[in-house]
Amino acid sequence: MQISTSRPSTLDGMFRGKLPLIGDIHLPPLPGTPRYKGDSMASIVERALRDVEAFEKSSMDGIILENHGDIPFLQPDEIGPEIIAAMSAIATRVIANAGVPVGINLLANGAIGGLAIAKASGARFIRVNQWVNAYVANEGLVEGESGRALRYRKQIDASDVAIFADVHVKHGSHAIVADRPVSEQASDVEFYDADVTIASGNRTGDEIPEQEIVAIRAGTRLPVIAGSGITAANVAKILPLLDGAIVGSSLKKDGVWWNPVEIERVRALVEAAKPLRDVR
Repeated sequence: MQISTSRPSTLDGMFRGKLPLIGDIHLPPLPGTPRYKGDSMASIVERALRDVEAFEKSSMDGIILENHGDIPFLQPDEIGPEIIAAMSAIATRVIANAGVPVGINLLANGAIGGLAIAKASGARFIRVNQWVNAYVANEGLVEGESGRALRYRKQIDASDVAIFADVHVKHGSHAIVADRPVSEQASDVEFYDADVTIASGNRTGDEIPEQEIVAIRAGTRLPVIAGSGITAANVAKILPLLDGAIVGSSLKKDGVWWNPVEIERVRALVEAAKPLRDVR
C-alpha cells in the first residue's frame, strides 16, 4: 500500500523537547453512567485539577483526559450528550489550568464526540483506539471511525486537532484482521491520515511487547508512542524504542488507575527518563 510522503512530526510541533511524556487523567464515573455515585461536577473538576497540578509540578509534557470511570463503555454512537457536555466542561477547566497541551480520549472509540469536545474546549489532540479496520472489544464489534471522523473534523473547522491512533489496540480480539500483519495495520492508520500511532499492551497498565513496537515501526513513518505499561522501572528499557509515551496507571496511588496521581511517582518517572530525553 502506498502511504503518505514524510511530513514533520506532530510531536515536535506540539510538545517541548524530545520523547514527550503525557500524563493520563482517568476521570471518575460521570453523570448518567452505571458507577456514578452522585459526585458534583465541581468535585470531579477539582479532582482533575489536583492531577493536573501533580503533572505540572513534575514537568510532564502533556495531559490526556479520559472518561475511564464510565465502565461499561458504550459504542461510539450510543455515547450520550451528557457525557460530551461533562467532558467539555472538565476539559475547559483543565486546559485553563494546564501549561501543556491537553488531549481527549472519549471511550469507547468516540472519535466524533472527542473532536466535538476538543473543539469546544481547545484540546490539541484526541486518542482514537480503533481508527481503521475493526476488532471485537468488550463493547462488541468496534469499527474504524476515520472516514466519518475526518469529515466531521472538516465540518467543524477542527483540522488543528491531531489524531493519535492506536494500532492493534488493547482490550479486545483482532481475529477479524488476523490475516494481516501488525505492520500493515500500522500502514492503514497512516494511510487514513492519523498523525501519531500508539502501541499498547493487552490491557490497561500492561507493558508493551517489544515486537509490537518493531512491527508498528515497520509499517509507518509516523511517530510511535506508548499507550500503556510505562513505569519508572521500565522506562529506560522501553522509551528508547519509542517517540514518547502516554502514562497513567503507574503514576496513580498504589499503581491503580482509578486512584489520584501521586506526585512522587510522577517525579520518579521523569527522573528515570531524564537521561534518555537529554541526549535526543
